[in-house]
Amino acid sequence: MKSYTRNLVLSALAGMLALGLSATSHAEDTKVLKLSHQFPASTGDDGDFRDQLARKFAKQVEEKTKGSLKIEIYPSSSMMKTNTQFGALRKGTLDMSVLPLAYGSGEVPEVGLTLMPALVQSYEQGLRWKTAPIGKELDKILDAKGIKIVTWVWQAGGIASRNKQIVNPDDAKGLKIRGGDKTMDLMLQGAGGSATNMASSEIYSAMSSGVLDAAVTSSTSLISFRLYEVSKSVTTARGKSFWFMFEPLLISKAAWDSITPAQQKVVMEVGASLEPFAVEGAKKDDKLLAEVYAKAGNKVVDMDQAAFDKWLAVAKETSYKNFNENVPNGKQLLDMALSVK
Repeated sequence: MKSYTRNLVLSALAGMLALGLSATSHAEDTKVLKLSHQFPASTGDDGDFRDQLARKFAKQVEEKTKGSLKIEIYPSSSMMKTNTQFGALRKGTLDMSVLPLAYGSGEVPEVGLTLMPALVQSYEQGLRWKTAPIGKELDKILDAKGIKIVTWVWQAGGIASRNKQIVNPDDAKGLKIRGGDKTMDLMLQGAGGSATNMASSEIYSAMSSGVLDAAVTSSTSLISFRLYEVSKSVTTARGKSFWFMFEPLLISKAAWDSITPAQQKVVMEVGASLEPFAVEGAKKDDKLLAEVYAKAGNKVVDMDQAAFDKWLAVAKETSYKNFNENVPNGKQLLDMALSVK
Protein backbone atom coordinates (compact mmCIF):
# COMPACT_ATOMS: atom_id res chain seq x y z
CA MET A 1 0.00 0.00 0.00
CA LYS A 2 2.83 2.36 0.93
CA SER A 3 4.57 1.48 -2.33
CA TYR A 4 1.40 2.19 -4.30
CA THR A 5 0.91 5.57 -2.60
CA ARG A 6 4.55 6.46 -3.11
CA ASN A 7 4.26 5.69 -6.82
CA LEU A 8 1.17 7.89 -7.12
CA VAL A 9 2.99 10.80 -5.48
CA LEU A 10 6.03 10.35 -7.67
CA SER A 11 3.83 10.18 -10.78
CA ALA A 12 2.02 13.36 -9.76
CA LEU A 13 5.30 15.16 -9.13
CA ALA A 14 6.66 14.00 -12.46
CA GLY A 15 3.53 15.25 -14.19
CA MET A 16 3.77 18.64 -12.50
CA LEU A 17 7.45 18.89 -13.40
CA ALA A 18 6.69 18.02 -17.01
CA LEU A 19 3.99 20.68 -17.15
CA GLY A 20 6.35 23.23 -15.63
CA LEU A 21 9.08 22.40 -18.09
CA SER A 22 6.59 22.57 -20.94
CA ALA A 23 5.38 26.02 -19.86
CA THR A 24 8.95 27.22 -19.42
CA SER A 25 9.91 25.85 -22.81
CA HIS A 26 6.93 27.58 -24.42
CA ALA A 27 7.85 30.88 -22.76
CA GLU A 28 11.44 30.54 -23.95
CA ASP A 29 10.21 29.80 -27.48
CA THR A 30 8.21 33.06 -27.62
CA LYS A 31 10.25 36.02 -28.82
CA VAL A 32 8.95 39.48 -27.85
CA LEU A 33 9.90 42.66 -29.73
CA LYS A 34 9.06 46.15 -28.47
CA LEU A 35 7.70 48.74 -30.92
CA SER A 36 7.68 52.39 -29.84
CA HIS A 37 6.23 55.35 -31.76
CA GLN A 38 5.17 58.95 -31.10
CA PHE A 39 1.60 58.76 -32.40
CA PRO A 40 -1.60 58.62 -30.30
CA ALA A 41 -3.07 55.20 -29.56
CA SER A 42 -6.00 54.19 -31.76
CA THR A 43 -9.19 52.42 -30.77
CA GLY A 44 -10.30 49.69 -33.16
CA ASP A 45 -10.65 51.15 -36.65
CA ASP A 46 -10.68 54.72 -35.34
CA GLY A 47 -7.77 57.02 -34.69
CA ASP A 48 -4.27 57.42 -36.06
CA PHE A 49 -3.73 54.95 -38.90
CA ARG A 50 -0.02 54.66 -38.07
CA ASP A 51 -0.84 53.16 -34.68
CA GLN A 52 -3.44 50.97 -36.40
CA LEU A 53 -0.76 49.80 -38.82
CA ALA A 54 1.51 48.86 -35.92
CA ARG A 55 -1.30 46.92 -34.24
CA LYS A 56 -2.33 45.15 -37.43
CA PHE A 57 1.30 44.21 -37.97
CA ALA A 58 1.63 42.83 -34.42
CA LYS A 59 -1.59 40.83 -34.68
CA GLN A 60 -0.78 39.28 -38.04
CA VAL A 61 2.82 38.46 -37.12
CA GLU A 62 1.72 36.67 -33.96
CA GLU A 63 -0.93 34.72 -35.87
CA LYS A 64 1.36 33.72 -38.74
CA THR A 65 4.19 32.65 -36.41
CA LYS A 66 1.70 30.74 -34.23
CA GLY A 67 2.63 32.84 -31.23
CA SER A 68 6.38 32.36 -31.48
CA LEU A 69 6.89 36.07 -32.22
CA LYS A 70 5.00 38.81 -30.41
CA ILE A 71 5.17 42.57 -30.83
CA GLU A 72 4.42 44.89 -27.90
CA ILE A 73 3.20 48.38 -28.91
CA TYR A 74 4.15 51.54 -26.99
CA PRO A 75 2.30 54.56 -28.51
CA SER A 76 2.58 58.26 -27.65
CA SER A 77 6.35 58.02 -26.96
CA SER A 78 5.45 56.14 -23.79
CA MET A 79 8.56 53.99 -23.99
CA MET A 80 11.10 56.59 -25.09
CA LYS A 81 11.22 60.13 -26.43
CA THR A 82 10.57 60.58 -30.13
CA ASN A 83 13.92 62.09 -31.05
CA THR A 84 15.87 59.25 -29.42
CA GLN A 85 14.16 56.46 -31.34
CA PHE A 86 16.33 56.56 -34.47
CA GLY A 87 19.53 56.29 -32.44
CA ALA A 88 18.00 53.57 -30.28
CA LEU A 89 17.16 51.53 -33.38
CA ARG A 90 20.73 51.90 -34.61
CA LYS A 91 22.13 50.73 -31.27
CA GLY A 92 19.59 47.92 -30.91
CA THR A 93 18.13 49.30 -27.66
CA LEU A 94 14.78 49.68 -29.46
CA ASP A 95 13.46 46.83 -31.58
CA MET A 96 10.94 48.52 -33.87
CA SER A 97 9.29 51.86 -34.63
CA VAL A 98 6.95 53.65 -37.02
CA LEU A 99 9.21 56.65 -37.45
CA PRO A 100 9.59 59.68 -39.73
CA LEU A 101 12.93 58.69 -41.19
CA ALA A 102 14.11 62.27 -41.64
CA TYR A 103 14.22 62.58 -37.84
CA GLY A 104 17.47 60.63 -38.12
CA SER A 105 19.18 63.05 -40.52
CA GLY A 106 21.32 64.45 -37.70
CA GLU A 107 23.00 61.05 -37.43
CA VAL A 108 22.64 59.91 -41.05
CA PRO A 109 22.42 63.02 -43.29
CA GLU A 110 21.41 60.98 -46.33
CA VAL A 111 17.95 60.23 -44.90
CA GLY A 112 17.10 63.94 -45.11
CA LEU A 113 16.26 63.11 -48.73
CA THR A 114 13.05 61.46 -47.48
CA LEU A 115 11.59 64.88 -46.57
CA MET A 116 13.12 66.92 -49.39
CA PRO A 117 10.55 69.63 -50.28
CA ALA A 118 8.55 69.03 -53.46
CA LEU A 119 10.65 65.96 -54.36
CA VAL A 120 7.89 63.37 -53.98
CA GLN A 121 4.57 64.63 -55.32
CA SER A 122 2.27 61.62 -54.97
CA TYR A 123 1.89 58.42 -52.96
CA GLU A 124 2.35 56.33 -56.07
CA GLN A 125 5.63 58.06 -56.88
CA GLY A 126 6.86 57.55 -53.32
CA LEU A 127 6.09 53.83 -53.39
CA ARG A 128 7.98 53.49 -56.68
CA TRP A 129 11.13 54.36 -54.71
CA LYS A 130 10.97 50.90 -53.13
CA THR A 131 12.02 49.04 -56.29
CA ALA A 132 13.96 51.89 -57.92
CA PRO A 133 17.72 52.42 -57.50
CA ILE A 134 17.10 55.12 -54.87
CA GLY A 135 15.14 52.64 -52.75
CA LYS A 136 17.87 50.02 -53.02
CA GLU A 137 20.48 52.61 -52.07
CA LEU A 138 18.39 53.76 -49.10
CA ASP A 139 18.12 50.14 -47.94
CA LYS A 140 21.89 49.81 -48.24
CA ILE A 141 22.58 53.02 -46.28
CA LEU A 142 20.22 52.05 -43.46
CA ASP A 143 21.47 48.48 -43.33
CA ALA A 144 25.00 49.78 -42.76
CA LYS A 145 23.64 51.87 -39.87
CA GLY A 146 21.81 48.98 -38.21
CA ILE A 147 18.24 49.47 -39.47
CA LYS A 148 15.94 47.67 -41.93
CA ILE A 149 12.75 48.96 -43.61
CA VAL A 150 9.75 46.67 -43.06
CA THR A 151 6.82 48.71 -44.42
CA TRP A 152 7.03 51.65 -46.84
CA VAL A 153 4.75 54.46 -45.66
CA TRP A 154 4.53 57.93 -47.23
CA GLN A 155 2.41 60.83 -46.02
CA ALA A 156 1.46 64.15 -47.54
CA GLY A 157 1.25 67.13 -45.23
CA GLY A 158 -0.39 70.50 -44.76
CA ILE A 159 0.23 73.74 -42.89
CA ALA A 160 -1.61 74.81 -39.75
CA SER A 161 -1.32 78.49 -38.83
CA ARG A 162 -2.30 80.48 -35.76
CA ASN A 163 -3.17 83.49 -37.90
CA LYS A 164 -2.96 84.05 -41.65
CA GLN A 165 -3.13 81.27 -44.20
CA ILE A 166 0.14 80.05 -45.75
CA VAL A 167 -0.07 79.04 -49.40
CA ASN A 168 2.73 80.90 -51.22
CA PRO A 169 6.33 81.41 -50.06
CA ASP A 170 5.67 85.10 -49.39
CA ASP A 171 3.08 84.09 -46.79
CA ALA A 172 5.84 82.60 -44.60
CA LYS A 173 7.84 85.80 -44.21
CA GLY A 174 8.53 86.70 -40.60
CA LEU A 175 6.77 83.63 -39.19
CA LYS A 176 8.16 81.02 -36.81
CA ILE A 177 7.43 77.73 -38.57
CA ARG A 178 8.08 74.08 -37.82
CA GLY A 179 9.26 72.21 -40.92
CA GLY A 180 10.17 68.74 -39.66
CA ASP A 181 13.77 68.45 -40.83
CA LYS A 182 16.76 70.49 -41.98
CA THR A 183 15.83 70.10 -45.67
CA MET A 184 12.35 71.54 -45.06
CA ASP A 185 13.70 74.19 -42.67
CA LEU A 186 16.12 75.49 -45.30
CA MET A 187 13.28 76.08 -47.76
CA LEU A 188 11.16 77.85 -45.13
CA GLN A 189 14.13 80.06 -44.25
CA GLY A 190 14.64 80.78 -47.93
CA ALA A 191 11.04 81.97 -48.04
CA GLY A 192 11.74 84.41 -45.21
CA GLY A 193 10.46 82.35 -42.29
CA SER A 194 12.22 81.37 -39.08
CA ALA A 195 12.41 77.57 -38.84
CA THR A 196 12.09 75.73 -35.54
CA ASN A 197 12.81 72.01 -35.29
CA MET A 198 10.70 69.71 -33.09
CA ALA A 199 8.77 66.43 -33.22
CA SER A 200 5.10 66.47 -34.30
CA SER A 201 4.09 65.53 -30.76
CA GLU A 202 5.53 68.84 -29.47
CA ILE A 203 3.77 71.19 -31.92
CA TYR A 204 0.53 71.66 -29.96
CA SER A 205 2.29 73.08 -26.92
CA ALA A 206 4.54 75.28 -29.06
CA MET A 207 1.64 76.75 -31.00
CA SER A 208 -0.39 77.23 -27.82
CA SER A 209 2.37 79.26 -26.21
CA GLY A 210 3.31 81.25 -29.31
CA VAL A 211 6.69 79.59 -29.74
CA LEU A 212 5.39 78.69 -33.21
CA ASP A 213 3.21 80.70 -35.58
CA ALA A 214 2.67 77.75 -37.91
CA ALA A 215 3.63 74.14 -38.46
CA VAL A 216 4.03 71.84 -41.44
CA THR A 217 3.33 68.18 -40.70
CA SER A 218 1.40 65.21 -42.06
CA SER A 219 -2.36 65.39 -42.49
CA THR A 220 -2.72 62.60 -39.93
CA SER A 221 -0.63 64.43 -37.33
CA LEU A 222 -2.53 67.67 -37.99
CA ILE A 223 -5.65 65.73 -36.98
CA SER A 224 -4.34 63.34 -34.31
CA PHE A 225 -2.50 66.03 -32.35
CA ARG A 226 -5.60 68.29 -32.46
CA LEU A 227 -3.76 71.27 -33.93
CA TYR A 228 -7.13 72.64 -35.07
CA GLU A 229 -7.59 73.74 -31.46
CA VAL A 230 -4.62 76.13 -31.65
CA SER A 231 -4.87 77.32 -35.26
CA LYS A 232 -7.12 79.55 -37.36
CA SER A 233 -6.30 78.30 -40.85
CA VAL A 234 -4.97 75.22 -42.59
CA THR A 235 -3.53 74.54 -46.04
CA THR A 236 -4.48 70.99 -46.99
CA ALA A 237 -2.76 68.33 -49.11
CA ARG A 238 -5.89 67.68 -51.19
CA GLY A 239 -4.43 69.50 -54.17
CA LYS A 240 -0.68 69.99 -54.25
CA SER A 241 1.74 69.64 -51.34
CA PHE A 242 5.47 70.28 -51.07
CA TRP A 243 5.51 68.06 -47.95
CA PHE A 244 5.71 64.29 -48.49
CA MET A 245 7.43 62.45 -45.66
CA PHE A 246 8.65 58.85 -45.51
CA GLU A 247 7.38 57.33 -42.22
CA PRO A 248 8.21 53.61 -42.49
CA LEU A 249 7.87 50.75 -40.07
CA LEU A 250 11.47 49.96 -39.12
CA ILE A 251 13.27 47.15 -37.31
CA SER A 252 16.73 47.29 -35.80
CA LYS A 253 19.33 44.92 -37.24
CA ALA A 254 19.91 43.60 -33.71
CA ALA A 255 16.24 42.60 -33.39
CA TRP A 256 16.23 41.24 -36.93
CA ASP A 257 19.23 39.02 -36.23
CA SER A 258 17.60 37.76 -33.02
CA ILE A 259 14.62 36.15 -34.80
CA THR A 260 14.59 33.00 -36.92
CA PRO A 261 14.68 33.00 -40.74
CA ALA A 262 11.06 31.82 -40.75
CA GLN A 263 10.05 34.72 -38.49
CA GLN A 264 12.04 37.15 -40.64
CA LYS A 265 10.07 35.98 -43.68
CA VAL A 266 6.77 36.58 -41.90
CA VAL A 267 7.86 40.04 -40.72
CA MET A 268 8.70 41.20 -44.25
CA GLU A 269 5.65 39.60 -45.86
CA VAL A 270 3.25 41.12 -43.34
CA GLY A 271 5.04 44.46 -43.58
CA ALA A 272 4.68 44.59 -47.37
CA SER A 273 1.04 43.50 -47.21
CA LEU A 274 0.18 46.55 -45.08
CA GLU A 275 1.45 49.12 -47.59
CA PRO A 276 -1.94 49.48 -49.38
CA PHE A 277 -3.55 50.07 -45.97
CA ALA A 278 -1.03 52.85 -45.30
CA VAL A 279 -1.72 54.55 -48.64
CA GLU A 280 -5.46 54.35 -48.08
CA GLY A 281 -5.15 55.73 -44.55
CA ALA A 282 -2.94 58.63 -45.64
CA LYS A 283 -5.20 59.60 -48.55
CA LYS A 284 -8.27 59.40 -46.35
CA ASP A 285 -6.71 61.78 -43.84
CA ASP A 286 -5.78 64.28 -46.58
CA LYS A 287 -9.52 64.69 -47.19
CA LEU A 288 -10.61 64.34 -43.57
CA LEU A 289 -8.23 67.14 -42.62
CA ALA A 290 -10.36 69.71 -44.42
CA GLU A 291 -13.55 68.50 -42.75
CA VAL A 292 -12.08 68.45 -39.24
CA TYR A 293 -10.56 71.93 -39.48
CA ALA A 294 -13.65 73.47 -41.09
CA LYS A 295 -15.80 72.04 -38.31
CA ALA A 296 -13.44 73.60 -35.75
CA GLY A 297 -13.87 77.01 -37.37
CA ASN A 298 -10.57 77.15 -39.24
CA LYS A 299 -10.29 78.64 -42.71
CA VAL A 300 -9.46 75.82 -45.13
CA VAL A 301 -7.44 76.47 -48.29
CA ASP A 302 -5.66 74.31 -50.87
CA MET A 303 -2.37 74.72 -52.72
CA ASP A 304 -2.49 74.93 -56.51
CA GLN A 305 0.21 74.20 -59.09
CA ALA A 306 1.30 77.84 -59.34
CA ALA A 307 1.97 78.06 -55.58
CA PHE A 308 3.69 74.66 -55.61
CA ASP A 309 6.03 75.80 -58.39
CA LYS A 310 7.03 78.84 -56.33
CA TRP A 311 7.94 76.63 -53.35
CA LEU A 312 9.87 74.29 -55.65
CA ALA A 313 11.93 77.20 -56.96
CA VAL A 314 12.84 78.20 -53.40
CA ALA A 315 13.64 74.58 -52.50
CA LYS A 316 16.03 74.17 -55.41
CA GLU A 317 18.01 77.24 -54.35
CA THR A 318 18.18 76.18 -50.70
CA SER A 319 17.42 72.57 -49.73
CA TYR A 320 18.50 70.89 -52.95
CA LYS A 321 21.68 72.96 -53.20
CA ASN A 322 22.66 72.25 -49.60
CA PHE A 323 22.00 68.50 -49.97
CA ASN A 324 24.09 68.34 -53.15
CA GLU A 325 27.01 70.18 -51.59
CA ASN A 326 27.09 68.94 -47.99
CA VAL A 327 25.73 65.39 -47.85
CA PRO A 328 27.97 62.43 -48.78
CA ASN A 329 26.99 61.41 -52.34
CA GLY A 330 24.21 63.99 -52.06
CA LYS A 331 24.05 64.86 -55.75
CA GLN A 332 24.01 61.21 -56.78
CA LEU A 333 21.22 60.41 -54.30
CA LEU A 334 19.14 63.41 -55.32
CA ASP A 335 19.54 62.58 -59.01
CA MET A 336 18.41 59.01 -58.31
CA ALA A 337 15.35 60.29 -56.49
CA LEU A 338 14.52 62.80 -59.22
CA SER A 339 14.62 60.01 -61.80
CA VAL A 340 11.57 58.37 -60.17
CA LYS A 341 8.55 59.94 -61.87
